[in-house]
Amino acid sequence: MNAPQDAQSLAPAAPDASAEQRRAALLAGLARILPDAAILWKSEDTVPYECDGLAAYRQVPDAVVLPDTEDQVCEVLRLCHTLGVPVVPRGSGTSLSGGAMPIAGGLVLSLAKFKRIVELDPRSRTAVVQPGVRNLAISEAAAPYNLYYAPDPSSQIACSIGGNVSENSGGVHCLKYGLTVHNVLRVRGVTMEGDVVVFGSEAPDAPGLDLLAAVIGSEGMLAVVTEVTVRLIPKPQLAQVIMASFDDVEKGGNAVADVIAAGIIPAGLEMMDRPATAAVEEFVHAGYDVEAAAILLCESDGTPEEVAEEIERMSEVLRASGATRITVSQSEAERLRFWSGRKNAFPAAGRISPDYYCMDGTIPRKHIGTLLKRIEQMELKYGLRCINVFHAGDGNMHPLILFNGEDQDEWHRAELFGADILESCVELGGTVTGEHGVGVEKLNSMCVQFSPSEREAFFGVKAAFDPARLLNPDKAIPTLARCAEYGKMHVRRGLLPHPDLPRF
Repeated sequence: MNAPQDAQSLAPAAPDASAEQRRAALLAGLARILPDAAILWKSEDTVPYECDGLAAYRQVPDAVVLPDTEDQVCEVLRLCHTLGVPVVPRGSGTSLSGGAMPIAGGLVLSLAKFKRIVELDPRSRTAVVQPGVRNLAISEAAAPYNLYYAPDPSSQIACSIGGNVSENSGGVHCLKYGLTVHNVLRVRGVTMEGDVVVFGSEAPDAPGLDLLAAVIGSEGMLAVVTEVTVRLIPKPQLAQVIMASFDDVEKGGNAVADVIAAGIIPAGLEMMDRPATAAVEEFVHAGYDVEAAAILLCESDGTPEEVAEEIERMSEVLRASGATRITVSQSEAERLRFWSGRKNAFPAAGRISPDYYCMDGTIPRKHIGTLLKRIEQMELKYGLRCINVFHAGDGNMHPLILFNGEDQDEWHRAELFGADILESCVELGGTVTGEHGVGVEKLNSMCVQFSPSEREAFFGVKAAFDPARLLNPDKAIPTLARCAEYGKMHVRRGLLPHPDLPRF
């Protein structure tokens, strides 16, 4: 790696050593564990790792490592634990909450080389994969056996299964088939102290405490994932999608609750408002009704008889809820085209705005219409446009706030707009996140949702796995001091106290 020669001769430094000494000791220690090509420490090599999909927050790490064996991961973590160096695990870097943003003076541990499908067993309908395997690659490998992996985030062509585990990712079919936590049987990982741990089991039960659900969605703060066993399910014989149009966004939102109240659990139930459909239609030509104030995409899958019956039932409910037009996909190509529009909503937003800020809150389904109306009012308040796409079936909202990042005032208003949306979610009985995680983005909003005692309990779980708080620290759980400070600056309906005072 051509590290400075004096770094090669340094003995491991104590955790309280100066930053330069610690960095030199880190590089020297890494050189004993990994080949030169697996260690990045020059600025031109580390800058590409300064952020994840939330590019507004950046920090260049001291170094980046790319191990390709679990033993190397163990050794790297033991070294960093000894030196007191914080470590941020990283998958594909598609996270939208800053969960993979480096820590100042820290190390990025990339699992990009862990991209092997270890085993695929069609009889048990399971696949054992390394964390760097892409989400879609699992389904591609299972396709010859007429099986697939159900969670399908919009970024599935790029996002890794390790990142999905860290964020508990969902997707357009999560309503019927569940999130990552419902489709993962076992996770193997390494603690900050370099110990290998296993959570869950391929059997119906596992000995000891059931900690699998605690690790899934823990945003890389408890262990570094090195292997995942996922559940595969049979491909349905048939799937069809209804595109239902509404002349009012509130009617569309209420229709979502009406479908579920009728006892129907669609394979997918997504909603987009008019600005979103217009942006998407121009981009991918999905065949959307761009005149509608909102559209719903409702999918049914199963046997041909089941699909025909469910499509008819859903159509009846949607018409009774105020749908002005109903279109049912007549071929697999048309069904995929409808979904391609929804899955390309984020890049479509990037074509019509210099920047966009993707929010991720969750509310009870019955309040979808209420929140959409509030967002319309917020657009006027902040002078910014917002397009709405979301997993309507489980109330997971993804408003995209459009702004120009070169304009500091617009960026500031976008942040206030986003905080207002998240705090509205809490007010309506929801949460500040659904599938994107908290990362660094939603730390302040966590102060609004959780009490000091609850946040201390979160830190207690963290300490049980990582007493030194070195594994992805300063993410997801806000400190008491941070929340106290945010309380002084607390956004109430989008307005800071004493708005006449300058902010620094």
